[in-house]
Amino acid sequence: MSLFSFLKKDKTPEKPVAELTTDIHSHFIPAIDDGSQSMEETIHLLGQMEDLGYKKVITTPHTMTNSFDNTPEIILGGLEEVRSSIKKEGLSIEIEAATEYYLDDSFITRLENKEQLLTFGANYVLVETGFINEPRELKEASFLLTMQGYKMVLAHPERYLYLLENKLLLEEILDRDIILQLNIVALTGCYSKPVQKFAEKLIDMEAVRMAGSDCHNMGHIDLMHEARKSKYWRKLLQLDLLNNSL
Repeated sequence: MSLFSFLKKDKTPEKPVAELTTDIHSHFIPAIDDGSQSMEETIHLLGQMEDLGYKKVITTPHTMTNSFDNTPEIILGGLEEVRSSIKKEGLSIEIEAATEYYLDDSFITRLENKEQLLTFGANYVLVETGFINEPRELKEASFLLTMQGYKMVLAHPERYLYLLENKLLLEEILDRDIILQLNIVALTGCYSKPVQKFAEKLIDMEAVRMAGSDCHNMGHIDLMHEARKSKYWRKLLQLDLLNNSL
């Protein structure tokens, strides 16, 4: 061995990764939540997603009692209108729809009444919670979803202060096989530096199984471009993500 061989840089090639071609969190159906507000805006955003390399999006408008009282009929009806416009405009990107349920008493009631839920992939159900306090419904919802054959996907866990401050709860969530869906734009620090650091920690832990744009508008598209400059973008892509299997 050369005396100076230890000074040589490791030239081991980087592990090849697959680029994301399916997005599983966005708000593209016009005027039914706080995302796109017109079909023109939706088509523009979808064109931008196509330029980013996405071949398919599973859009997930909010379902939140007294704020966004969406139903499967409203969402799926809007989906068909978007599909018609995509075809008319000559875009090649595919679009499906589920929803982002807000985890509260109303959601528990849906589960207890065994109402139809909008799912994607292998019976995945996307849910979000409040950002500050641990919702008392979290564990009950996880149990009921599992008992009914669903798989809970927790949207943007990096944004939840109660998870950042409670390592044991994070471990319990992972033990329950709740799937964590990271918002890609969190890697830019757009929410806050602590959120960015927590997102990076979740990637380092290999706890993230899905990645989403959570795209509402052009500002998020710009952040998606910025996020791809982060060293954690490549680390994210090296994880065993489920996106491209959907």
